[in-house]
Amino acid sequence: MPVQSTHPDYDANLVAWQRARDVIAGEDAVKMAGIKYLPRLDSQTDDEYVAYKMRAAFFNATARIADGYVGRIFRREPTFKLPDTSAGIGRALDAFVADADLLGTPMAAYAKHVTHEVIAVGRAGTLIDWEDEADQRAFAVLYETEQIINWHSQRVNGRNVLTLVVLKEHGKNRLQTSTTPENLTAGQNDPFRAESVEQLRVLKLVPGASRTGDQSTPAADGSTPWSYQVELWQQQPGESKRTKTEWVVVDTRTPLRLGKPLPLIPFVFHGPKHSRPNVDKLPLADIIAINLDHYRLSADYRHGLHFTALPTAWVSGFDKTSNLRIGSSTAWVSETPGATAGYLEFHGQGLMTFERAMTQDELLMAVLGSRMMEEQKRVGETAASIELRQSGENAVLSAVSLSISESLSQVLRWVYWWNSTETTPGDIGDQTVLVSLNADFTLNGMASTEITAVVAAWKAGAISRDTMFDLFRMGDVLPVGRSNEDEAKLVAGTPQPAPVAADPGAVTLPAPAPAANVPAQTPTQKT
Repeated sequence: MPVQSTHPDYDANLVAWQRARDVIAGEDAVKMAGIKYLPRLDSQTDDEYVAYKMRAAFFNATARIADGYVGRIFRREPTFKLPDTSAGIGRALDAFVADADLLGTPMAAYAKHVTHEVIAVGRAGTLIDWEDEADQRAFAVLYETEQIINWHSQRVNGRNVLTLVVLKEHGKNRLQTSTTPENLTAGQNDPFRAESVEQLRVLKLVPGASRTGDQSTPAADGSTPWSYQVELWQQQPGESKRTKTEWVVVDTRTPLRLGKPLPLIPFVFHGPKHSRPNVDKLPLADIIAINLDHYRLSADYRHGLHFTALPTAWVSGFDKTSNLRIGSSTAWVSETPGATAGYLEFHGQGLMTFERAMTQDELLMAVLGSRMMEEQKRVGETAASIELRQSGENAVLSAVSLSISESLSQVLRWVYWWNSTETTPGDIGDQTVLVSLNADFTLNGMASTEITAVVAAWKAGAISRDTMFDLFRMGDVLPVGRSNEDEAKLVAGTPQPAPVAADPGAVTLPAPAPAANVPAQTPTQKT
């Protein structure tokens, strides 16, 4: 099988991924696709189709919904559970969170990019690699779903693990490095020209030893050792125009950790429901379909308006060679008896059908996607009714948030593993490193009765102080970005309110004395 072979799921979903990219990109990308999203009308010429397409309006509801989803998930900053920075591993994790990809991208911004990819096209992937020249640290590389062209999993030592991942990327040309005058004339080795060519990065897990001189000895439990290898493939041009180009290996590497090859492929998939290699349905697939239908209806509606809505002058009984101008400064005069003139105007319900269909599509997109597009009610609504109305999209967002939290936690486990001595990243649990994205999308904060109940539970010893602060943070009581330790210091440093002192200039009046010779009141007894 050639190295450029693609997975069957890749071939089955590539059209849907590209359609999602075009729709989210906006009107220019959709109209550039031409008949792919807007078929020609019967007997339309090229010029007529261009005018027909340009009159159409693309209402990009999909991009607005995707941005709204990402904004609601990141309404609160993600939280990272990391080891103490007093240890070397803690400092390494802290440096990774500050710069995840060696390009200055913080982990929070990296998580937002991953979330947008998952919501837009339903998939992404992260390669966790090691930089061994300058920084000497682990870093992450994000790959879009179109770049992950092939993958395989199989049972290895009782576990189902990745054994092959093929990534399409761009890199420096390693096949043509000659400085001959012919190559310089062609533009090679030009310092003002980036020599970037398409290449395939093959990540594979091979059984046995992968370095010369190593012995493939079974482990203590009898399992066979597997090793992680990386191959870089680039296209080699043919000797003539008739000779086809072929892919050749330009580099082979065996990454080492503690002097030994890696036992697994350091690659993590991100998806809307899970972090497995399986391709899941796009979260916005149904909305994209209706959005494109709305675009086609808009093209027909505006096409009809163009030919029917503008009044058209007509005359009868006038000289055909005469030049009749329209305006208040001119008058039409005919010497022919019975000559008439008027305007052609459209009357009917034809265009109303398109208007109703477009309105229906807009309502469907609001129901499927986001209530942000829905027409706002003019009467007040309670927080409970708003939350009930948005419960469907909240469920979708919760699933995406939990899935990405799990996959990003796997990324952190890999970074921790690169700097530790554990056998596999699976040996590192959530009690060590953890990523948590916002999963609470309610609009109302914590009520006063809930605050009182949480404080009472803390005083009774039912919950810890940190749990109380976390609940307050999720309930929008504590500001985002303030840690539990900072809040505790503020509480300890805040002086208690002093009792109100009496005004020294005020005159204290004695209490009134009881009236003299007034008998005590007793209830009247009836005899």
